[in-house]
Amino acid sequence: MNSHVPTLTGGGNVLAIVPQTFEETMRISRAVVASGLAPAALIGKLEGDDAAAAVAVAIMSGAELGLKPMVSLRSFTVINGKPALYGDGLINVVRMSGKVAYLRTGCEDRNGKMVGFCEAKRLDTGEDKRVEFSQDDAVRAGLWPSSPTVRRKVWENNQQVWKDVPNDTPWARFPQRMLAWRAAGYCLRELFGDVLGGIRDEFEVREIDEVETMRDITPEKPALPPKPPAPPAPPAKATETVETAPVTEPTEQEFNLGDFLEQIETGLAGAKDETDVAEIWNDFDAPAVLETNGHADMIDTAFAIRDRRLAQLAPLNGG
Repeated sequence: MNSHVPTLTGGGNVLAIVPQTFEETMRISRAVVASGLAPAALIGKLEGDDAAAAVAVAIMSGAELGLKPMVSLRSFTVINGKPALYGDGLINVVRMSGKVAYLRTGCEDRNGKMVGFCEAKRLDTGEDKRVEFSQDDAVRAGLWPSSPTVRRKVWENNQQVWKDVPNDTPWARFPQRMLAWRAAGYCLRELFGDVLGGIRDEFEVREIDEVETMRDITPEKPALPPKPPAPPAPPAKATETVETAPVTEPTEQEFNLGDFLEQIETGLAGAKDETDVAEIWNDFDAPAVLETNGHADMIDTAFAIRDRRLAQLAPLNGG
């Protein structure tokens, strides 16, 4: 018995699925959430339609900049309700606009100090600009790592202990790239403000959010007069036992799942190849940290963040 199997045709162009209505956007967003591909930094602890709504906002924000849905999810993050582009996402949006004559970023050594730069020129108006962000600028802004190590829990002999480990923050690991991205953020927003539509890069949004969080807008209360000193206690009798208050250990800072996953994603964003990804992943020790803090169900999410960065690097490294 012969069966007729349709032949497969080759060639053709692969087109992205671009939603045209809000309902279509939500359908795509629900599929992204159900598949586990939604960035942890984007949805945090949200679930169901709440998580899908966060994904939909990122897709719609990217659509306004000309980004396809999945590119938007790789390019956008949300910091305290504010959408922001990763450093490479900012550059990608400008390049895709068709208004760039040239755009160059990099980092130079100048008198023993690093200086990041971005220089670009508009194709339509001929305007050009060069912006620099130096190591000294980063120090004044409080961005430059002040210590080569950070205190973190690590696994030793099947138990977690506090230990000084190498400082693996993005500014400590990839200072040249961070300086260049910061310069690009200032340069491109000024030269291509019509293209970016007011969207900032993630690092500046994060710093603005920290400043707003720390700002105390409540009026200062008048100082109360000091209380008179208490009279001295009578001396204890020889037969009395003086009880001392028990010494309490300082409470450990509460583990924040959203911040931890966001740190992983930010750290991996600076990886240039698979070796960098492996080193950053091992430093975070995500499976052990998540299991210890009662979030074993989020281990797959952490692996998804890592695998997504590997997939992004594959075309760049000939994968």
